[in-house]
Amino acid sequence: MKPLKHPAVKDITVEGILHALNDQVRVQIFMQIAKAECPQICSAFIRIQGKNLAKSTLSRHFNVLRDAGLIRSERKGVEMHNTTRCKELKDRFGVMIGGIIAAYGAQEKAAKRRK
Repeated sequence: MKPLKHPAVKDITVEGILHALNDQVRVQIFMQIAKAECPQICSAFIRIQGKNLAKSTLSRHFNVLRDAGLIRSERKGVEMHNTTRCKELKDRFGVMIGGIIAAYGAQEKAAKRRK
């Protein structure tokens, strides 16, 4: 198997983070990983926003999040364990990532109220 690549903190960019978080499915995945107290396996995200995702689609979302530097993935047997890199990124990006997640959360709550 090909080794997983994780960018060094110095190589992570605002543009990369914004690109990764411009998709609601990726935001949901990232938020669930961030809220979890332990690493999350990819298969826990097969069903997002009431829809089943194809494994290839899910894999692509995880690749984008990993390439942007937002998550760290580690293979353990046949499973991929994922954690956020928020602590590593805090010094460089401050509250930006939390602000983006909070904005998505507020948007989601507003949409639910309108229904």
